Amino acid sequence: MVVAALAASISTLSTLVACSRQPREYLIGAAGPQTVAYGIQNQHGIDLAVDEINRAGGIDGVPLRVVARDDRASGADAARVAGEFVANRKILAVIGHAGSGAEVSAARVYDGGHLPAVATTPSSPDITGISPWVFRMSTSDSVNGITLARFASSLSDSLHRPARVGILYHNDSYGRGLSDAFLHSFKGQVLSTDPIGTDTNLEPYITYFKTHAPDIVFVASDEDLGIKVLREARRQHLTATFLGGDGWQGVVSDPASEGAFVGTPFTAQNSSEATQRFASAFRARYGMVPDAHAALAYDATRLIASALRSGATTRTEIRDYLSSLKQSTAFASLSGPTWFDGTDPVGDTFRMTRVHDGLMLPVARR
Repeated sequence: MVVAALAASISTLSTLVACSRQPREYLIGAAGPQTVAYGIQNQHGIDLAVDEINRAGGIDGVPLRVVARDDRASGADAARVAGEFVANRKILAVIGHAGSGAEVSAARVYDGGHLPAVATTPSSPDITGISPWVFRMSTSDSVNGITLARFASSLSDSLHRPARVGILYHNDSYGRGLSDAFLHSFKGQVLSTDPIGTDTNLEPYITYFKTHAPDIVFVASDEDLGIKVLREARRQHLTATFLGGDGWQGVVSDPASEGAFVGTPFTAQNSSEATQRFASAFRARYGMVPDAHAALAYDATRLIASALRSGATTRTEIRDYLSSLKQSTAFASLSGPTWFDGTDPVGDTFRMTRVHDGLMLPVARR
């Protein structure tokens, strides 16, 4: 009897010890600009993923919780937020940041604090190799610019001559990086290359294009500046084909974008079952169509959850899990299988779309 009672006590004690080791929750950070359109889409994607994960039972019964912070798309604020996350030892990983400038500043902090971060949509080439702790879901502008240039070059086939292009780029790290990559790969005639900013008077640039008649106007900018360019072009009745990169996700909100081509790692009009399931859930919850910012943030969150489910429950283990992914063990993201070469994603996930009736419709590969 005594032996049996002792054995029962030991069993109970072992169970209690095991339970005490089970965390009450897994904590991750999330960072992005919370008051601008792309940052709102980014946070919505994270929140939807966390909600779905927890409704499905969490991570082996343990809920996932997010500490969200606004980095205001500022390098200084991003570094401050990163420092807060590093100092909180309960935070195991970070989803973010959403902008290239913010990510470059924050990466140095994550590197020093040995905290893994999965950036969502930063695409600057400056992020490649910046830290073994900082991964990203979006491909680099050095890759995206090549895809855009090849697409623009292919338009020469229908013209039966080399295509003529005029280039405008936002004079920031995104615009410079994307336009440089485009220039190095475009097979045609470049009429002009000009930097612009948010306060630039765009009328003379569009007037120049009307006089010199480019076939294509490539604009490497964010959506706000892109809409200004498109509106001025429509006002002057410029008939050139307009082309933008992933910074143009939100131009679809303006009628002036009709017919423009946009490169993107995601469109809600993709017919895949996973995309349609995600887009339907996103629309039902937020009353809007998800863009690439939402989709990549959703995938980044699910990727961290996959690491946790694999048994990677420390910062170092999560980083090692991300590094260990390869083609045969790739994570199934909305844009396709995801694994990393160093810390950049591998795979041909950047696609061309064309705006029609406020939607980004996939364009067949040329």
